[in-house]
Amino acid sequence: MQMAIAEAREGIRQGHGGPFGCVIVKNGVVLAKAHNRVLKDHDATAHGEIMAIRQAGEALGTHDLAGCTLYTTGEPCHMCLCAILWANISRVYYGCSIADNARIGFRDEHFDGLFGGRDRLGDLLTEMDREECLHLFDEYNQMNPKKY
Repeated sequence: MQMAIAEAREGIRQGHGGPFGCVIVKNGVVLAKAHNRVLKDHDATAHGEIMAIRQAGEALGTHDLAGCTLYTTGEPCHMCLCAILWANISRVYYGCSIADNARIGFRDEHFDGLFGGRDRLGDLLTEMDREECLHLFDEYNQMNPKKY
């Protein structure tokens, strides 16, 4: 999670997007590190998880990321959850919750209300290092970022 936080911090300092960093690991090897690039790339799909999934697939030479673990600073939105499921990622550890994402101006709660279903994901999602990620979110908010 520390690497994901560092990735997110790099992204927000460069103005690339929200405080969302992601790392994908398999068998103790880091395959991908990425952060949110929505503003930089002018791409609504350029979330940290999506960017990392693309990198990990390229690193492994496959679309199948079975056996991989994903670490992310914010609980994944539905778009990212679907990408995680399509990629067959085995475990997800996240820092801040969907409610925390809303606290800093992101609309994940709205979409979560539309789509729901997290209760059917079993043990895929596990909260981890929330306090450290909340500090990151506070740092982001103090930068008076562009809301999107």
